[in-house]
Amino acid sequence: MTPPAKKTRQTKNGHQPQAQVEDSRSWNLRLYVAGQTPRSLTAFRNLKDICEAHLKGKYHIEVIDLMENPTLARGDQILAVPTLVRKLPQPIRKIIGDLSNTERVLVGLDIQPG
Repeated sequence: MTPPAKKTRQTKNGHQPQAQVEDSRSWNLRLYVAGQTPRSLTAFRNLKDICEAHLKGKYHIEVIDLMENPTLARGDQILAVPTLVRKLPQPIRKIIGDLSNTERVLVGLDIQPG
């Protein structure tokens, strides 16, 4: 006898509730910086700390230095640095700044409800 299929709830917009989705998500994050400035290094360190605390083993961070490749800013419409772009899970989300406000970053990335 086969066990019954696991039911997943969905909200009105068709998304699964956060608690159920979080276990299976893979997080693809891009951090746009302009050189190795103190603000860029702080943003990377803060992002790494947040990911290790809340997404351990389920994230990939890609750092894009716009001093080396300025044309890459066009694809994600980057207007300021540092900027964090959550590519996956969709929808795409952006956070500008050094990511020092952990609660704001968690809400902005939809890791923690606002």
